[in-house]
Amino acid sequence: MDGFIILDKDSGVFSRTAGWHVAKLFDTKKFGHIGTLDPMASGVLPIAIGNATKIIPFIEETKENKKEYLFGLKFGIDTDSLDITGNIKQTNDIIPSDTDIINACEKIKESTEQIPPQFSAIHIDGKRAYELVRNGANIEMKPRPVNIYELEFTGKNKDNEYNFRVVCSRGTYVRSIVRDIAKLCGAIATTTYIRRTLTNGFDIKNAVKLDFLENLVNNKGHIKEYLMKPDCALGDIPVINLDDKDVILYKNGGFIKIGESDGLYRVYSNENFVGIGRVKDETLKPKRTL
Repeated sequence: MDGFIILDKDSGVFSRTAGWHVAKLFDTKKFGHIGTLDPMASGVLPIAIGNATKIIPFIEETKENKKEYLFGLKFGIDTDSLDITGNIKQTNDIIPSDTDIINACEKIKESTEQIPPQFSAIHIDGKRAYELVRNGANIEMKPRPVNIYELEFTGKNKDNEYNFRVVCSRGTYVRSIVRDIAKLCGAIATTTYIRRTLTNGFDIKNAVKLDFLENLVNNKGHIKEYLMKPDCALGDIPVINLDDKDVILYKNGGFIKIGESDGLYRVYSNENFVGIGRVKDETLKPKRTL
């Protein structure tokens, strides 16, 4: 079985662990996931099963890499990890006005760089940043280019938790956004929750929970009904259809003369998805075959 499960990952679970559990339900060891969510974060995590793992690089290459998150923060608390699971560094009683918060969001949207959290998976001298910090190293995180397309303050609840929605580029850290909102307001804050609702075209409305899938399997339900086809997220890539003769040649790594312009193509035969190919100088060459 090859395809994608759009998982609604629970908070407290590592992305790799979530992928492993899904793969186990499909009785395969071959899986991968598109993007990574912090363990404390929940939401959309596309899991590739079987040969669909071959498609991941093309989704990441061709899909608009916009991501949407809902998140919350609490003012007056600063933690080493920039979220509520970390160790408290300092506290105070400074609570900014709603106007100051909205103005901070507008300033962040104008920025093109962001300093990642020290507790992140970024490699520094061959090691993960969070590993270095946990071993006592004092590291300086360098700014990275990001795009913040939308950032809005959506209100606060009775527990003084402030809620936001952001649409951003790949590589943006929500925890850093929280830090920067607070800093621009002359305050401190920590992240209380992060929920991803959109990534690489995969939407939360199509996502399923792990416990739902497990219950389905335990009750001998049809889990395959929730497995999306390997080409489900490749709609931006044009199509080439091959006849029975050419598709055999293609699957065996052969080149095919074809009257199409240069570029990446989805390759089909009799409505069956065969793989991804690239045309150059009117010659179709296989990139990935299923």
